[in-house]
Amino acid sequence: MRHKNKVRQLGRTHSHRKAMFNNMVTSLFEHERIITTKEKGKELKIISDKLITRAKNNIDIPETEIGKRLHNKREVLKVIKDRDVLKKLFEDIAQRYISRKGGYTRMYLLGRRAGDAAEMAIVELVEKRKPEVSVKAVDAKKDGKKEKKEK
Repeated sequence: MRHKNKVRQLGRTHSHRKAMFNNMVTSLFEHERIITTKEKGKELKIISDKLITRAKNNIDIPETEIGKRLHNKREVLKVIKDRDVLKKLFEDIAQRYISRKGGYTRMYLLGRRAGDAAEMAIVELVEKRKPEVSVKAVDAKKDGKKEKKEK
C-alpha cells in the first residue's frame, strides 16, 4: 500500500524529477501554456499554483518589511532560475490573480501520443494576458481597409 506516498515518481530519481519540474514551471510561466503528459501536468499544476500563491502573498506585504518580500523571492528563485521569468511572475502573473483564491492553472486532455500512447495534455494559466495592440496599428488597419474600398 502507498499510504502517505503522495509524490509522483514518474520513473525518475529525485534530482532528475526536481530539475525537470523546475524547467517545466519556468517554461509554463514564460510561455503561459505548455504541452506535456497527463501525469506530469497534474504534478506541474500543484507546483505552479504554490509558486503563484507565494508571489501573490508578496503583494500584500508592506514596503517596510523588505525581509519578508525578499524571502518570498528567494524561495521562488530556488525553483525558477531565470530572473526574467521571476520578474514576470511577481509583477505580471501575481497581479492577474489578485482576486482569485486558487486554481490558477487548467489542464486540457489532448488524447494519446502516437509513439508510446502516453496521454497528452495542455497545461495553461487560466487568465491569459490580453495582447497589447497599439492604437497606431489599429488605425493603420482601418486606413488600409478604407483604401481598398475606395479603389
